[in-house]
Amino acid sequence: MIQFAMGYRINEAETYILVDTPATLKQVLEQLRDAPLFAVDTESDSLYAYFEKVCLLQLSIPGADYLVDPLRVDVTPLGELFASQDHEKVFHAASYDILCLKRDYGFTFVNIFDTMVAARILGWRHYGLAAILQEQFGVHVDKRLQRYNWGARPLSTAALEYARLDTHYLLPLRDLQIQELQRRGKLIEARHAFARESLKEPATKSFDPEGFWRISGVLQLDPVGRAILRELYILRDKLAREMDLPPFKVISNDVLVHLAVTRPSSRRELLHIKGLGQGIYRRCSDELLEAIARGRRALTPSPLRDRRPSSLEITIARYEALRAWRRQEAEARQVDPDIILPNRVLIELARRSPITLEALAQIETMDEWQRQTYGEAVVAVLQRWSG
Repeated sequence: MIQFAMGYRINEAETYILVDTPATLKQVLEQLRDAPLFAVDTESDSLYAYFEKVCLLQLSIPGADYLVDPLRVDVTPLGELFASQDHEKVFHAASYDILCLKRDYGFTFVNIFDTMVAARILGWRHYGLAAILQEQFGVHVDKRLQRYNWGARPLSTAALEYARLDTHYLLPLRDLQIQELQRRGKLIEARHAFARESLKEPATKSFDPEGFWRISGVLQLDPVGRAILRELYILRDKLAREMDLPPFKVISNDVLVHLAVTRPSSRRELLHIKGLGQGIYRRCSDELLEAIARGRRALTPSPLRDRRPSSLEITIARYEALRAWRRQEAEARQVDPDIILPNRVLIELARRSPITLEALAQIETMDEWQRQTYGEAVVAVLQRWSG
């Protein structure tokens, strides 16, 4: 037994239990029903397929770690526990796991705790699980298995040991954070944030052409560059579907941004783009050049001196104004900006521009706590861009 600060004990001698038969899953369910809280994580094959699927569920209670193989056993009986208000489910970065489990099994989630969200609300310097485990428990996580193909069978022993660590320490970590959130008066804010995570719904693999806003570097592009990036982003998704590959394995985000900056207009110029695979060049060079040309045309300046800004330009201006306000709020609170409001909310606000509190109430990506806390400030920013 290892003794940690504040009285936590974690039994390092115990190993995981692989759950790949209905009988074993039934026994695990009995154990989970008796536990007031348990830790949850998932592994998927998103690095290897366009249409990803959950390939492993990790569940931990004090003294036991369970690795459930959903490719070998029907995991739908777990749904009753995920939907139970009497059982708290502890995740790290819950959003992705919840969306995947809802998408694949239709599960409902209530009463969750997200240790990553808690870390960010507390303003911790690091909030990745590996860094937290190192800082809080002195545990080193081998990152060499981060890109493991979880859809392959059989799963290696090293991979299973690696997966086990994703939930093994979450319960004592949650207890540490609960105390700190209470001490700093942030527990109510955290509970609202957790509830937002549990209510997120997966999209049926539909493509959002505005998702390009989430690409690192988009905000440093000029309006024409952003229009080009959008066209390239749409083309990449089309190619990824055709090839049944994750989009980043077709063309990386860095290469998309580089294309939006350099704007090649010929095959010769395209050939010299570093990081663009030869297979992609041979397969779709003409499509890439056409997408770049469409982006150029989308925001071609008018020769008229009284040209009015396009709707995209106005949306960009609103978005930048909202980001500036959010940055000030985050600096005052000493937290990351998206703890105030995430980018997806700013994008929707910039698109729809609610300039009254009544209109703001129709923005479903904001919950009541966020509207009460930030609503007047958001409306004031958008009012400056109305008309």
